Amino acid sequence: MFTMICVNDLAGAGRIVPDWMVHFSDRHTGGSGMTFVDLVFPAFLFIAGMSIPFALGARLDRGESPGRSLLPILARTAALLLIGVLMVNESPDSAKLGWPAARWSTLMYLAAIAAFGEFAPRAAAIAVRAAGFVLLAWLAFAFVGPDGHRIITLAPFSLHHEWWGILGLIGWAYLVGAIAFLLFRGNRTALLGCMALLLCLYPAERSGLFHNLWLAAHVGFGGTLGSQAAITVGGILLASMLLDPALTPVRSRVRFTLLFSAATAAAALLVHGLYGIGKNSATPSWCLWACAIIATLWLLLYLAVDVKAWGFIGRPLAAAGQNVLLAYLVSEMLPSAFALIRLDGWYGRLAEPGLLFALARSVGCAIAILAVTTALNRRGFRLKL
Repeated sequence: MFTMICVNDLAGAGRIVPDWMVHFSDRHTGGSGMTFVDLVFPAFLFIAGMSIPFALGARLDRGESPGRSLLPILARTAALLLIGVLMVNESPDSAKLGWPAARWSTLMYLAAIAAFGEFAPRAAAIAVRAAGFVLLAWLAFAFVGPDGHRIITLAPFSLHHEWWGILGLIGWAYLVGAIAFLLFRGNRTALLGCMALLLCLYPAERSGLFHNLWLAAHVGFGGTLGSQAAITVGGILLASMLLDPALTPVRSRVRFTLLFSAATAAAALLVHGLYGIGKNSATPSWCLWACAIIATLWLLLYLAVDVKAWGFIGRPLAAAGQNVLLAYLVSEMLPSAFALIRLDGWYGRLAEPGLLFALARSVGCAIAILAVTTALNRRGFRLKL
């Protein structure tokens, strides 16, 4: 999350930011490649996958049926899709709306935070959440885009979205990964096969296999439900190793992770010639490289925090990582909030002297947001989907 806030904020500084510090597609039209920035989004997909065996596994171990476990999965997916759709419509047309677009955007993020906030006392939290949902619904119906489109209409029913947004894509991948886990639990052979099958959806879509399916008009089978979901299943596969008593020794876990990274890297090289490396199109090679690199980074953190017990690394990461959705929504709200209170010009000028100033601004912004969300978490306020 720290990296995501930094790179998103840094992108607003313009051409003073070197190519390797922005998304590859931001500076290259077409072509094949990736920067470290292109690893941030798949890291969320992979981490979401790693959390599934622990969260759903605990439910199943308590005797809950897979069908009953599917209900919160569907609710969480719907919540991510809802916020994602509102976010990708960005901001309405101020003239058509009748009031500032920045106010709409700021209220939308505040309403999302309220709708999914959890705190004590519970009665107050329920009231705030209800108000948040009502406000979200009102904002969705009030929205009017520059071309006159609306987010939602009832007669006939339509939901406008160019894509599902980062949170929506995470929601789809989480849904596919959770279903895979409910079907196969800790069967690593089956999970590996599921991961390979999902990657095969990408060339299948390119060949037109899903062209006539109704669902294909609303969500991509090849990228969203296929290769991106494969990253999440890769996270499930790696996390399943942590729950296997036979792989408890550190040496066994290191060997498994290194083999996983080597295999996904080799697969990325083998399929590179088909579609190249592309984050926006979620090519299989990009997904496999992401799995290889993220698993290696996880291994380094595991060795430092769990094996070497370097608490000075683990404690701040654990504290900041407990309210990441809140941190993300706050970071996305800042531009509209600054515009609303007329601080956007001042904030933009902080980066104008040069790259070091832009970096300092972005790092300071990330630290401030994570510090605030960490403090709120310690006081009992967190987002729960």
